[in-house]
Amino acid sequence: MRWQSRGIEPGLAVDRRISIWGRMVAKWSSVNRFVLSNLARRPVRTFLSVLAIAVEVTMILTLVGVSYGTLDGTARRARGVGADILIRPPGSSIISLSTAPMSDKLVSIVASGPHVTMATGTVVQPLQGLDTVTGLDLDQFARMSGGFRFLDGGPFQKDDDVLVDEFYARQKGLRVGDKLDLLGHDWHVAGVFESGKLARICLRLPVLQKLTGNPNHLSQIYLKVDKSDHVQDVVNDLRKTLPGYPVYTMEEFTSLLSISSVGLLRNFIGVVIAVAVVVGFIVVSMAMYTAVLERTREIGVLRALGASSSFIFSLLLKETLLLALTGTCMGIVLTYFAQWSLEHIGRSGLTQETVYAWWPIAGAIAVIGAVLGTLAPAFKAIRQEVTQALSYE
Repeated sequence: MRWQSRGIEPGLAVDRRISIWGRMVAKWSSVNRFVLSNLARRPVRTFLSVLAIAVEVTMILTLVGVSYGTLDGTARRARGVGADILIRPPGSSIISLSTAPMSDKLVSIVASGPHVTMATGTVVQPLQGLDTVTGLDLDQFARMSGGFRFLDGGPFQKDDDVLVDEFYARQKGLRVGDKLDLLGHDWHVAGVFESGKLARICLRLPVLQKLTGNPNHLSQIYLKVDKSDHVQDVVNDLRKTLPGYPVYTMEEFTSLLSISSVGLLRNFIGVVIAVAVVVGFIVVSMAMYTAVLERTREIGVLRALGASSSFIFSLLLKETLLLALTGTCMGIVLTYFAQWSLEHIGRSGLTQETVYAWWPIAGAIAVIGAVLGTLAPAFKAIRQEVTQALSYE
């Protein structure tokens, strides 16, 4: 053994290792206490730094949560239609429509194709924010999807009836029999249905067509096919018959409703993350620069006692990491408050999901911004002359 070749007794070797380990633990513990005491000595600045990082994390997680919630909600409602194929108007994107540019004669044309068992069209009219109202033929929709599951009330009885899903009803505080102002008209809430099918607000198809000045026109067409094996064949035929019209299988359409597929949304999130990093950089840089100025004499004492530049740098870096990690945890908690506010206070029609996969990503972004912000103050601290630092008032 190595300790035997050096003539060291086994007991002495063990004692020496325990002693070295004990000194390392004591040193590590004293350094951590020193870092914590520095942060606790300036509670206001520490709290504001943590809060700024928390807001940065909350901003990222809230934006991502709303994006996922909106896209996932759209995909869930599309799947709830029960259709196999979706036809959109020329020039439309995945998440937007051009009101009602398609002739309703297309419904009978595509319905007569091989393997197509039925087809129905809808009109989609944008409202404020991200809300839309959908006009539909309720009987055809019921045949395709099984119909709405009403939690209160029932189907249309009159032309001024409106159906809303449970999410929208809860958000707006609506019940059956209430009045709802949409598109400059007062509508009677006839039924509240279970969320997850087609839309959140529904009117009779001819009523919405007339109201929007689009008689005999549709925004999109849904098709149901006799067998799943024939879906792709029908799509290929439709793309030849209707050149310029986006034709999707429902699986393809819902898979495209993701952040990575929506370029504008992806770019927007990237910009917000960049702004968040800059905010974290500025806040931490100012806080640590002020801390270095206030502790100039203290740093001089440490240097005079033999502390190395790496030791001084590690102290500041540990303070920064502690601020960033604490701010990340606070930011995650604030995200739940933002989610509750959107649902109960804002009433904006937005749905925010909790995207756990983004927690470490947001934390890493906060840490990177904080570390970048502490580099300049740290280099200033380790370049200070000991004599000047000790004489600093």
